[in-house]
Amino acid sequence: MCNSASPSAVSTSSEQSDIAGRKMSCGLWKETLAVAEDYLSLCCSSPRPAPPPPSESAAAMRHLAQDMEKQHQARFQTLSQSFLRQCGSEPCVCLRKVMEELVGDGHLNWGRVVSIFTFTGVLAKQLLVQKGLKPGQEPEAGQELGPEPGTCRELAETIADYLGEEKKAWLLENGGWEGFCEFSHSARELSQDSSMKTALFAAASVGLAGLTFLLVR
Repeated sequence: MCNSASPSAVSTSSEQSDIAGRKMSCGLWKETLAVAEDYLSLCCSSPRPAPPPPSESAAAMRHLAQDMEKQHQARFQTLSQSFLRQCGSEPCVCLRKVMEELVGDGHLNWGRVVSIFTFTGVLAKQLLVQKGLKPGQEPEAGQELGPEPGTCRELAETIADYLGEEKKAWLLENGGWEGFCEFSHSARELSQDSSMKTALFAAASVGLAGLTFLLVR
């Protein structure tokens, strides 16, 4: 017969579990932020050579998000321009609403996660254009961009706050960013078959249709 744990032991175990949970949650947020910052920096640094990705998940996101942008380039450009006309001086607040709309039907998947990164990367480039810069171009001497909303860091934090906190349960259930790497491997195996690749991102396209409705209505 097993001895029942004392109240103090149960309390200690519960506290340790809570601490472990907070550490895991914090780690997930940090990894999400790192992937987001890497991809948005890549978008804003082109055509300059980008540094190597900091992790396998960041490398996978570079590959899949850039591929998705190529497949849906016209749509992403139209959506980002509509977004900027409507969001005014609060792109990060509006981006949060867009992400919520993208998974508004409750069916989050890795394809939709990729579409969030892709859309935000296109948005980051458009914000640079608004400031009179091209991707990879440094500000001229005396040109102060100031701490304006919509910087790569702020956009990356918006993604991390949503995916790494609000959707952390889904991320954990799907293996975290290691699960994303597995998804990426599957996508690459299918990359030579265009019809299979189209099917792979079909759910993401449904999310893009939701974005279209949100931004043009």
